[in-house]
Parts: sequence; structure tokens; C-alpha cells
Amino acid sequence: MGKNDHDAVLRARLLLLGSRQPSLPEALQAYRVLAEVSPRAYLPKLVDALLAMSHRSRAPGVGLGLVAEAVEAARRIETGLPAHAERLCRALNAYQAALFAHGRRAEGRAVCEEMAAAGDSGRLANVLAEEGRFLEAAALNEKKARDGVPEHTFWSLVEWAANLEGAGRHEAASAVFRELLDETRRKTAEQRTALSVLGWELVHHSRMREAAGHGREAAAGRREALTVLEELATTGEPKNWSCILSWWVTLYVLSGRGDEPAATPESPMPPFGSDLGWSGDTREAFLGTLPGLEAEASDLREAGRLAELVDVQRRISVRVALREGGHPHRFAGRLAPYFDEGLALARRLPDDPARLARALTDRSMFFLAARTFEPARTDFAEAVALLDLR
Repeated sequence: MGKNDHDAVLRARLLLLGSRQPSLPEALQAYRVLAEVSPRAYLPKLVDALLAMSHRSRAPGVGLGLVAEAVEAARRIETGLPAHAERLCRALNAYQAALFAHGRRAEGRAVCEEMAAAGDSGRLANVLAEEGRFLEAAALNEKKARDGVPEHTFWSLVEWAANLEGAGRHEAASAVFRELLDETRRKTAEQRTALSVLGWELVHHSRMREAAGHGREAAAGRREALTVLEELATTGEPKNWSCILSWWVTLYVLSGRGDEPAATPESPMPPFGSDLGWSGDTREAFLGTLPGLEAEASDLREAGRLAELVDVQRRISVRVALREGGHPHRFAGRLAPYFDEGLALARRLPDDPARLARALTDRSMFFLAARTFEPARTDFAEAVALLDLR
């Protein structure tokens, strides 16, 4: 090692040991130097600093370069050390997110495949679903769900069922969703989850069965859901739950997948059924269609094409729910106009009870999210009556 290298190491050590707290850029540069001479001690610190700097970066491309460097540093950590797997997983996750944000999907997918090989397959499942490769995504979902987990989560089972349904495996999807329903029934009986969650799940499963041609089973699910809504309208939630809006958002957005273009590797769509893990490019593109849909709705309204307008209005509502539905502040005030408008338009189609029932159901489930239980029961009771008359 030359004199200049010795000097750099000495300066780095003095900086870190001094009485003044170094800035993050200063510490990062010190870790870069010291990781060369003491990799076991400083490579994990270097990874942490690189990831922290990438979060601060606003310059295009700089954040991507930092996370790429973090991945290389994490790979250099001695295999077998506790820091190796944890740092590598975090660095790879940050790297794939940056690649997708820059539109580099093929490279991002390759990083997700590396993460899956290391035991974290969740992100790869989402990416495959975005590209319409639902059966492959569902296989990863199943492996993750069956790997010795004693109690499955809402998120894992909804995602798995959604991908099976996307692949056309309707009976398998329904079987997975029934597992979720059985678990939620147990939890509500023990007051470990909200009755509203059970209501949302029952309604969604009834939609699944209706779409698969099982009208009787769909009707039974609607009747059970109506019983839940009647209980909520009478007594309210047995316990006061913290924010559960993401449960509603996930199922509502998923219910709109059939109205959207099919996902392909060349034209990816969001991973419907997943709350988190959307690629930055697909989320941005999906929400970016809002202005175009609003312009289309305006044209349809002017032309008096009501049935098409109702469908476009629902696609708009799905996007607004995705964008704003997870924020409790002024939740009802921000979203109610979209559901009111959708229902008002559907009521102008007297010969189309299916669209009216859908709009009533949508607003009812929104009312559940807004914790206004009596209007939720009223809307859903009307929807059930319409559907039972068919």
C-alpha cells in the first residue's frame, strides 16, 4: 500500500473517531476507503451509507448508481456473516426499484430473480403478474404461502387468488379465497379483525363466483355479506380498529382488473391483488391514464352514451381509490363524489340492473371504508334485491 493510501486510511479513521459527527457524504467516503482495508467491519457500513444516500438523491441516475454500488459492496461481504444476506437483500431490493423507476424492466426483473433465488420471491411474483405471467406468479405465491406459515395473511392469499384467477384457474382461485374467508370468520369471532374486512371479502368472493358462472354460490355469499352489514348497521364494529383502508383499496382495485387491457411483457399492468410492490413504472403509467379517461368520460357524457360512461367512470374511481384511498384524512369527502356520480349515472339505465347493482355495491363497500354503516347496508340491500330478481 502506498503512502497516499495510508494517508487516506488515516484521514478516514480520524474522521470517524473525531468529536464532530461526520456528514453522511463524509462518512460514505470514509467507508469506501476503509472497506478496502477492513472489509469485515466496514462493508456493511458502506452498504448502509450508500442506501441512505440513494434515498436523499434527487439527481437522475445518481440514486441508481449508488444502489448499484451498494449491491456490489453487499456481494463482497463474507458469505456466512449475518450481515451478508440482510444487506444483500436490502441492496437488491433498492436496486430493482431504481431500475424499474428508470424503465429498465429486463434488468429489474433479473435482479428480482436473484432475490427469489436468495429466498425472497415476493417481488418477482409481482413483476410476473405485471407482465401477465399469472401462473408463474401464482406458483411463487403458493410456495411462499405454504412454507410453514401457520396463519396465512390477507395479503398473501388475496395476491395468490388474484394471480390464479388471472391465469383462468377460477376454481383454484376460489379455493384459496375460501381459505382467507374461513380465517377471517375465525378472527372476527375472536374479535381479532374488523367485521368490515369480512364484508369486503364476502362481496369480493361473490364477484369471483359470479364471474366464474356460479350464480348460486355468489348469491349465498351476498346474503352472508348482507347479514354482516346489518350487524354493523345495528351495533357497529365490536372494537375500534386502526386504519384498515388498504384492505378495501386492494379488493376494489382488484375488482376493476377485468375492465383494463390485458397485461403483457411488452405492455405491463399493475399487479392487481397486491397492496405493495407495484413497480414504479406500472403505477405511474396506470395513474397517468386518469386525464385521458376523464376526457373520454366528458365525450361520452356529451354524446349521451350512458352505459359506456358508467364503465369509464368506474375505471376513474378505481384509480382515484388507488391514489388517495389509503389516506384517512378527509377520506369520505375526497372519494364520495366519484361513487355518488357512478351510482347516479347507473340509475339512468333502467334496463341495466347489473350495472346498477355494481354501482350500489361499489358505493356500499366505500361506505364501509368510511365507517358509515347504515348507508352501506341500504345500498347493498338494494343491490342484492336487484341481483336476486335476475
